[in-house]
Amino acid sequence: MAKATAIFCFQMSNMLMHKCIEIFGKSSKWDDQFKIRKFSINRYFCHKICWLMERKLKAFERLLTIMDELRLSCPWDRKQTLESLRHLTIEEVYELSDAILDNNLEEVKKELGDLMLHMVFYAKIGSEKNAFDMADVLDSISEKLIYRHPHIYSDVVANDAETVKQNWEQLKLKEGRDSVLDGVPQSLPAMVKAYRMQEKVRGVGFDWEKPEQVWEKVQEELKEFHDEVNKTDNKEKMEAEFGDVLFALINYARFLEINPEDALERTNKKFKRRFQYLEKETKSQGKSLHEMSLAEMDVYWDAAKKLE
Repeated sequence: MAKATAIFCFQMSNMLMHKCIEIFGKSSKWDDQFKIRKFSINRYFCHKICWLMERKLKAFERLLTIMDELRLSCPWDRKQTLESLRHLTIEEVYELSDAILDNNLEEVKKELGDLMLHMVFYAKIGSEKNAFDMADVLDSISEKLIYRHPHIYSDVVANDAETVKQNWEQLKLKEGRDSVLDGVPQSLPAMVKAYRMQEKVRGVGFDWEKPEQVWEKVQEELKEFHDEVNKTDNKEKMEAEFGDVLFALINYARFLEINPEDALERTNKKFKRRFQYLEKETKSQGKSLHEMSLAEMDVYWDAAKKLE
């Protein structure tokens, strides 16, 4: 792999040199001096890009080699299957999510490495089954990205992100899917699933026009839920109406460009931080939460809020 990169860099440098010579043959002396400087800069950046590319390829090659060695020699790694790795991969994704929400870039780097290991692991198992290998995986995503970005790799015009998303969903339908919602995984958490379904249908034009319309829908659903709570003790009906409230609120958040999952998780972290402050302070003063009134606990809660 490193040898292939070196050959690529050599070819790029030669191409720039021949192009420069071709231009110089048709230019004046002053132009020659200007273009020589420009050529030197271009050649410098070419070498810089090639060096960075080679570094990345070497690092990836190293990981692939380590994976081969572990799969051959480590009892734990040899034992793993696609199914046994699944729940571990989900856990790693959540750990990456925590690092992102905490804005801890060092942890983001580490968690991305853990996820990369899982991707390499799955590809290794796929190659053992003669189903696919890492090259197949990377070629597949590259081809999909090129196909799904005709505004970059073809003559389609898309001047804003919304048009790009609409084109993306329409291209998915052309790939043989019966519904734009087929691409939403069934095992997604309910809030994430609701948000993604709303995004998907927006891609084909099924959406409200203004945020105010969505807010009216939220108020309508809240009233229906409140009415159901007051007139019946039917938990199933109340649950259905409450689900409608949540779905409408998620939709409103989407219109405001607020990710509801991120918003709720930040509130979870805030609640945890404040409550643990309450626990710590009351314990340091020899008090027990079980013996305190809510009003007494609120004093510590308010103190925790002031620290933020």
